[in-house]
Amino acid sequence: MRKWKQYIALLVVVLTFGLLFGCSGANESKAPANKEATKTEQSQAAFPVTVKDGLGEEVTIKSEPKKIVSLIPSNTEIAYALGLGDKIVGVSDFDNYPEDVKKKEKIGGMDFNIEKIISLKPDLVLAHASGAHNSKDGLKQLKDAGITVLVVNDAKSFADVYHSIELIGKATGTAGKAQEIINNMKTKLEEIKEKAKQIKPEEQMKVWVEVSPPPQIYTAGKGTFIDEMIQDISAKNVAGGLEGWPMVTEEKVVAYKPDVIVTTYGGAKQVLERASWKDVPAVKNKRVYDVNTDLVSRPGPRLVEGVEELAKVIYPEIFK
Repeated sequence: MRKWKQYIALLVVVLTFGLLFGCSGANESKAPANKEATKTEQSQAAFPVTVKDGLGEEVTIKSEPKKIVSLIPSNTEIAYALGLGDKIVGVSDFDNYPEDVKKKEKIGGMDFNIEKIISLKPDLVLAHASGAHNSKDGLKQLKDAGITVLVVNDAKSFADVYHSIELIGKATGTAGKAQEIINNMKTKLEEIKEKAKQIKPEEQMKVWVEVSPPPQIYTAGKGTFIDEMIQDISAKNVAGGLEGWPMVTEEKVVAYKPDVIVTTYGGAKQVLERASWKDVPAVKNKRVYDVNTDLVSRPGPRLVEGVEELAKVIYPEIFK
């Protein structure tokens, strides 16, 4: 049972790029600053509109979507941020943010319920490139049923996330709101990076990020949001030389001698209790923390909050 849970925990981080991520969702969705303006923008948007999806294919949305089904949490978060919450009629079993998603119809997980989706009569289904190949037949059935399917790009960087937001914005007539969200994210991220510049190279913390505990320890390496975030706050990811989401031995982690340890599954307490890790600087100095996995892994508008959360635990004296 324990091994199964660990596998699920890792899968949540790797595939979600929003797909299976976490169930923590601590904060509630913020309404658009000007809801009426958002509605006006939608009503005045020019349709039909053609966009290039995450698979490089052109998709035409004939008219403004009135009913939307989202197949992954990241798409859902983006849609809500765009002020489309009232139009969402179905979400995945793994959606947990904002709170309003609990009221929405559930359409399944990785193996979504095609009949259920069709019964909701959506104008638009927001799919995702990370699972599009495995769900090829299911997506085709939705298209054959006359439903427009938009495959959103698989985001692995902030630039990719900006593109995802822009893509969904264009497809739903909320391009202006999408640009506003992107600009706000960029501004906030630059403020954090600017603040981090005061950290001298010799003062940069060595950080170990653990996304799954022993006996199969997984971490975040190069090409992940977490690695990018750590660099943005002038810290060093001790596993930054590894690619993607590698499995690492306990001996290797101990040899890294990290100054700070961050877990994305709520495992700080158990890390501190590992006898073989007692001489690791982070453990010795009790600098082991838990962070919300959704904020540091789910490719949506809240990623900047993830950067802030990491910054506060790694450099509390600077990011109070």
